[in-house]
Amino acid sequence: MLSSFVYILLCSDNSFYTGVTENVYKRFDEHQDGKYFGSYTYSRRPLQLVYFCHFTDIEQAILFEKKVKKWSRAKKLALIEGRYEDLPNLAKKKFYK
Repeated sequence: MLSSFVYILLCSDNSFYTGVTENVYKRFDEHQDGKYFGSYTYSRRPLQLVYFCHFTDIEQAILFEKKVKKWSRAKKLALIEGRYEDLPNLAKKKFYK
């Protein structure tokens, strides 16, 4: 059974990049070294690995990665900082009168 990881990088422009990989440290080095010219992270180096989580099922990892990519910055920060109790409230839309 292959392990998979969903990871979040903090880019030099203060944006986040979310990805999925089988080897999080190797993949981070590839981003940091600029292995793929023209990729999102290429011109946003240096990078910091600020979050990763382990999955035993690649399909579940891909689903989680897609979900996180759609999250707001505030919700991603809550995940990174381990404020899991804040995640449900950050998912709710705000309606103004």
